[in-house]
Amino acid sequence: MEERAARRRQFAPGAVNGIDEPLIEAVVRGFYGRIRADARLGPIFANEIGHDWEPHLAKMMDFWSSLLLLTGRYGGRPMPVHARLEGWNGKGLEAGDFQHWLALFEATLAELCTAEAKALFMERARRIADSFQMGIQFHRGQTPDWLGPVKSAQAKQ
Repeated sequence: MEERAARRRQFAPGAVNGIDEPLIEAVVRGFYGRIRADARLGPIFANEIGHDWEPHLAKMMDFWSSLLLLTGRYGGRPMPVHARLEGWNGKGLEAGDFQHWLALFEATLAELCTAEAKALFMERARRIADSFQMGIQFHRGQTPDWLGPVKSAQAKQ
């Protein structure tokens, strides 16, 4: 079983692109350092996380490790948490919040990663941001722009 897990990790997208556990930790800690100092996103995260950020950082390291190194350490459900967050304006998270999040993440990666590792992290981060935005819109009863107008009057009732 361990041999199989080791083989899977060997061919994981992160391993192929030079990503390892120390880099994931550096990225997570660097990024959340930026988040904590950020006037827009810092208060949103602090309101949810509280004073002790270590459990959240550990969870995010497990998340990225599972995603990029196929370790299987993360088993959470992030959508419900993000759907209930209040944004900087007292409303829920908006597209601009996700774009700001991505900009801070990309700045962190630019300092820490090779071009290949940065590209992989960003490709996954953009997918995550898009997924969260769609999920939040559905949670609010909104139709995402890409879905187009609702064609059924019955669906509006």
